[in-house]
Amino acid sequence: MMFAKLLIIVDHDVNVQNISYTAWRVLNNVDWKRDVVIAEGPLDDLDHAANWPKYGSKMGIDATRKTREEGMMRDWPGELFMSEEIRKLVDRRWTQYGLD
Repeated sequence: MMFAKLLIIVDHDVNVQNISYTAWRVLNNVDWKRDVVIAEGPLDDLDHAANWPKYGSKMGIDATRKTREEGMMRDWPGELFMSEEIRKLVDRRWTQYGLD
């Protein structure tokens, strides 16, 4: 892992093979000030973005549900899902919405 430049942690129930759902969970579950860490350390020899050879910055993102034990001052909300009826209605109307 020392050569990883970005590590994103999600909950066990997130299917990381579903990229759009994973991105949705990451973007909704992160408080950018609290849940992002930027650190410096060794990088791959071939990393052309670093200012110095073999050394640069990395980022970690905690996109998990937060608990009171972690300092969350309110209950974490449950996930909302559209009913199949609403999903089908929206799918039929994409052209009407101008998003065909």
